[in-house]
Amino acid sequence: MCWIMPFPRSRDGLAATGRGATANAVPQRFGLAARDADGDWLDDAAVVDGAPQPLRTSVGIERPRTIITRNQSPDVPFDRSINAYRGCEHGCVYCFARPTHAFHDLSPGLDFESRLFAKPDAPALLRAELGKRGYQCQPIALGTNTDPYQPIERDWRITRAVLEVLAECQHPVTITTKSDRVCRDLDLLAPMAARGLAAVMISVTTLDARLARRMEPRAATPTRRLAAIKALSAAGVPVWISLSPMIPAINDHEIEAIVAAGAAAGARGAYSIPVRLPHEVAPLFRDWLSTHFPDRAARVMHHITTMRGGKDNDPRFFARFQAQGPYAALMRQRFVKACTAHGLSRERLALDCTQFRPPGDQLDLF
Repeated sequence: MCWIMPFPRSRDGLAATGRGATANAVPQRFGLAARDADGDWLDDAAVVDGAPQPLRTSVGIERPRTIITRNQSPDVPFDRSINAYRGCEHGCVYCFARPTHAFHDLSPGLDFESRLFAKPDAPALLRAELGKRGYQCQPIALGTNTDPYQPIERDWRITRAVLEVLAECQHPVTITTKSDRVCRDLDLLAPMAARGLAAVMISVTTLDARLARRMEPRAATPTRRLAAIKALSAAGVPVWISLSPMIPAINDHEIEAIVAAGAAAGARGAYSIPVRLPHEVAPLFRDWLSTHFPDRAARVMHHITTMRGGKDNDPRFFARFQAQGPYAALMRQRFVKACTAHGLSRERLALDCTQFRPPGDQLDLF
């Protein structure tokens, strides 16, 4: 494997504070030129150059021609989505979307969580697409490939602008996030939810703040996510808690506790997906395990490969979301039992598509 300059580690061997990935490997799937730091000068680099500078987050501008992404996957419960950003500062080490950065000759490792792209034209593009003759309304999913409420949304506010267009057009929307920043937009989401146009999924993978800091270093703490569920529920917004991903011997022992906490906070339902390690995510995850959990790294990967037919990942439709084997069956059984005990639905909410009005519809004048 070829590498960009390796990311500096702290003296105790752990990755620098505030980042999820522990490496920045150059993607090899697209034949990129290898870059390798070499030379005797490296022996004295710390003396000559001093301590490495902290990795700063940068935001570039991306101007796509369209903003609604469509899919025909038979195992995905939506056929269209919007991602206002590319890359995600939350830095979740297990994120299945990391390989998308490779399409831009960037690393799915640290580049994915530090070299971000914003799409400020998203609201205008959405308005244009919704106004096209023949547009057929179906719920739009936000947060499918990158978190719509990641930290840079505080300043860019693109997700909010997208919601404003959807609210104006009475278009149904689902949101998946790890951030309590979603509560900022309750003035839009609550009225939409009252009309059957909005639902929110909050991802809670652990109740342990220290573990969350290692897995999802720049996401909201578990306490704040549960508080968001409570606030959304109190405002009448239907909320599901997502136990995704569940990682054997890392966080699966918390299944019952997370379901109970979500139910107590007001969640209506829950769903769970076992960890997936597509493409470059697998070596990143293995390196993360060896850094943070060297005592159990081999055991964790043994369970994962057993659940995925002897491989790091099984990309087949349906199989990718439903792991196999006795360990996966036990996790699934425990999850179902916990949901039943706390009265949480495992069915997704059906939103109303009949109220849709194209932007600028003359009927709005009467």
